Amino acid sequence: MDGGMTLTGLMLDIGSMARLMPMFLWLTETGRIAQVGPTLAKLLPEDAVGQEFFALFEVGRPGNIADMAALAARTGDRLHLVRRGEGRTSLRGLAVPLQAGQGLLLNLSLGITVAEAVRDHDLTDADFAPTDLAMELLYLIEAKTAVMGELRAMNRRLEGARSEAEERAMTDTLTGLRNRRALDLALAELVTRGQPFGLMHLDLDWFKAVNDTLGHAAGDHVLRSVAGVLRAQTRAGDTVARVGGDEFVILLPGLVDAERLQLISARIIARLEEPMDFQGVSTRVSASIGMAASTGYDCVLSDRMLADADAALYEAKRQGRGRAILHAST
Repeated sequence: MDGGMTLTGLMLDIGSMARLMPMFLWLTETGRIAQVGPTLAKLLPEDAVGQEFFALFEVGRPGNIADMAALAARTGDRLHLVRRGEGRTSLRGLAVPLQAGQGLLLNLSLGITVAEAVRDHDLTDADFAPTDLAMELLYLIEAKTAVMGELRAMNRRLEGARSEAEERAMTDTLTGLRNRRALDLALAELVTRGQPFGLMHLDLDWFKAVNDTLGHAAGDHVLRSVAGVLRAQTRAGDTVARVGGDEFVILLPGLVDAERLQLISARIIARLEEPMDFQGVSTRVSASIGMAASTGYDCVLSDRMLADADAALYEAKRQGRGRAILHAST
């Protein structure tokens, strides 16, 4: 059966069939594979010719097709096939009867797994009939994939830019600490969650003298050095914010014990009183700190806690500076 086949009186040789339908399948009346198109041959075992069709293929739709009689009864219907034991490449096609004694001719094509089949079997444009739109479909898939990839990359860039902008909006540009906006958000979140926390309001002592004698560059250097001290003396989950020229507020979630607050504030003051070198000149500052603990309030209001810590701060300054005072709850 390698010379040709007769279709209603029209004789076609196998070469012509291969060019017209590179995925054709010629079945004998008994259901054996007589010939396969060159492209379909790449998807099948080398010894496919001569094997039973139903040993290699399963007809998924229409259902209940398991022999040649059932297949012949559904000629003209759209068929959906899969390779037995392989299952990755799905095929669809149409069966038509040949002249008496010549069996059936199936013209197959790749279904939605065309991209996988092209990749798995190294298919090229030459493996498809000129009228087959499979390659055009692949080009569309590749174009869509490229566009979707670019859109995802653009979304990541936009998300990164948005996050960066939000971070800048929450950051004090001079010291890199949180700013007043970030402090207000963190404070509101603690109050909303009902999580106990301590609050410190810190103001530098003798800072004006540094600005007046050495200039604003020295003052900026001191502020950045102070920021480094505050970061070093607090935890990763604490919020350290610069809220004014030389004013800072620290939120300490879960830390409300008066003794621990005093120890932390004393350590901060001691570190800030160490000399800070600026261009070979030693500068000195100190700090006064007012503190409040959320557990000292029946109803925690952020504005009231800030006001009470501020009052404690000015009491510390009144008593001689360089010290910390915890607001006495009433």
